[in-house]
Amino acid sequence: MRTMHIKSARLIDPANQQDRMTDIFIQQGKIIALEQMPDGFHADKTIDANALWLLPGVVDLSVYLREPGQENKASIASEMQVAAKSGITTVCAMPEPFSPIDSRARINLIKEKALASGATQIELIGALSNGLKGEQLSNMGSLKQAGCVAVTQGLAPFNSLDLLRKSMDYVATHDLKLFYQPIEHNLLGDGCAHQGAIATRLGLPSISSSVETVAMAQMLVLVEETHIPVHFCRLSCAKSVELLEEAKQKGLPVSADVAAHQLFLTEMDISDFNTLCNTLPPLRSIRDKEALRQGVASGVIDVICSDHQPHDIDAKLAPFQQSSVGISALETLLPLTLRLVEEGILSLQQAIACITHKPAEVINKHKGSLSIGQAADFILFDPEKYTTINLETFQSKGKNSPFFGWGFNGSVMATIIAGEMVHYSL
Repeated sequence: MRTMHIKSARLIDPANQQDRMTDIFIQQGKIIALEQMPDGFHADKTIDANALWLLPGVVDLSVYLREPGQENKASIASEMQVAAKSGITTVCAMPEPFSPIDSRARINLIKEKALASGATQIELIGALSNGLKGEQLSNMGSLKQAGCVAVTQGLAPFNSLDLLRKSMDYVATHDLKLFYQPIEHNLLGDGCAHQGAIATRLGLPSISSSVETVAMAQMLVLVEETHIPVHFCRLSCAKSVELLEEAKQKGLPVSADVAAHQLFLTEMDISDFNTLCNTLPPLRSIRDKEALRQGVASGVIDVICSDHQPHDIDAKLAPFQQSSVGISALETLLPLTLRLVEEGILSLQQAIACITHKPAEVINKHKGSLSIGQAADFILFDPEKYTTINLETFQSKGKNSPFFGWGFNGSVMATIIAGEMVHYSL
């Protein structure tokens, strides 16, 4: 489809501080005009978007695609299609032990499979160490050339703090962003639940907030010494928000994200040994949840992500301590973020910014806005259509969501990527 005309949409574009009724004109995959039709323009397709919102495509900083290596849990094709239907136009694929994204061959395989899915665009987060084993640094120059936008050790430990420090110089040399999930593995032990009354009552080994804050404090000292940019991933506790705020006040080059589920669920949700709520970092206290919400509202936390981790049924049928961590979350990222608006935590502009241009800025990509000349990545959203998350309609191959039964106002009606309609339900 070479040209498209979207008529009478409410365009909401936080990157350009716009919220207005307008038309939008697309040609050869790019936005060429707003409001006034260009001379000589002829639309191959015209959509009347009256009563619909036109939003920038969602950019999700944390998606585990599972393939290659764990196709029993999900596939690239299945999850990329789900992302498109959920309004996510760019996913950042995270490395994991079965698929560490540490070689050009593996990167090319993932890219080919993503392209063949014909859906959402993909950006790759490479492995900081070979095989994520924490023993030897990966060839970051090769990863950069192959298209990685960042590197991370993810949930895996480093063998030494010295190697982590050396990795920062290596990352900076290749102009990559370092994604750092703060976990002090020497304190983690066999914990599986937030250290508090619920874990004590259930007899579950606990994870103290210090597992996160000690690791974060160490990294902030290194950032202050080197001034190398670091993005902190999946913050979960009030003290982390405090440390981040202090770092930003000092002018350190840091940013951070939070998984959407951490803004709604707490340790109370595991009180019946609900393995669907087994996450890492764990769901923490109500106080922590409120601090995270305030962190997003104040701008201390920059981004909301899905932290999508699909699992097969057996992975969540084990006893809580032995069950796999993670939530299947592509389909709930946009609805949960917009619920923060309904609850008065964020303005509509703030909420959309946290899942569009702000994550794009973290990976240094020109995405997440509706500027003229920008790639035409956007969604049409019906704010009046009520939807319910349930097992029967859940699209991800991984059915491990604790949000079944939750109802949300609004639904994605169309997803357009580079001017091509990849999802349409109008």
